[in-house]
Amino acid sequence: MPDSPAAAVAFLRDLGAADLAHPGGTLLAHLRRVERQLAEWGARPALRLAGLCHACYGTDGFPDALLPPGHRAELAAVIGAEAEALVYLYGSCDRKAAYPALAEDDGVFRDRFTGRAHVPEAGPRRDFAELTAANELDLARLDPAFRSRWGPALLGLFTRVRPLLSPSAWATCERVLAG
Repeated sequence: MPDSPAAAVAFLRDLGAADLAHPGGTLLAHLRRVERQLAEWGARPALRLAGLCHACYGTDGFPDALLPPGHRAELAAVIGAEAEALVYLYGSCDRKAAYPALAEDDGVFRDRFTGRAHVPEAGPRRDFAELTAANELDLARLDPAFRSRWGPALLGLFTRVRPLLSPSAWATCERVLAG
């Protein structure tokens, strides 16, 4: 069934996510934890599916792509167009360019695949922030060295983008990163 977590997990397995090492086990295990975190925060199904597949095209912080960005239609057929667009936004984001202005309505994102600059609308910007928090908090929970090294910067980022985060996401940021 398209747009379902089970179909997405099967697709991710077929792409090798269960065999790819990632902090906390495998990439698939990480992706499932991110999806569960988003569910706990009350995220709608499209955002949860985006969380489950967020690393399909690789990310600025995780270069191992399961699927080339030129194959977006394949992922969209499994998780739906809205969720796939969020996966692309997340995977294509040049973090150094986007993070400083993420909370600003006119903050520019630079697509690391194409070099194109654009300004995402408010909804996708909120989704991006929520997904970023779920992803980074998973890593911070599992790896004390990661939390020690990146925790203060992540807390600074999430403090700046707090208006974009759900109250549940912000509470988790405080609990995990500020201790």
